[in-house]
Amino acid sequence: MTVTPDHRLMQLLVCPVCKGSLRARSADNGGLAGLECPADRLLFPVRDGIPLMLESEALPLDDADAQEPSAPSAA
Repeated sequence: MTVTPDHRLMQLLVCPVCKGSLRARSADNGGLAGLECPADRLLFPVRDGIPLMLESEALPLDDADAQEPSAPSAA
């Protein structure tokens, strides 16, 4: 089952750090992994369908990218 955020809600939510716009980031399983702030390079994770909009919960996008399983390389 794919989870997509409500567009009206996405228009209201802003980054708690810079007040910039956020975009949804999909998880590998088709769910919602989090909301990312491209300006601050932060990912606010979603747990149990609730976005954790606290600066202390945010992951740097570089770290969030590293936590995602990488595709096996073809040898």
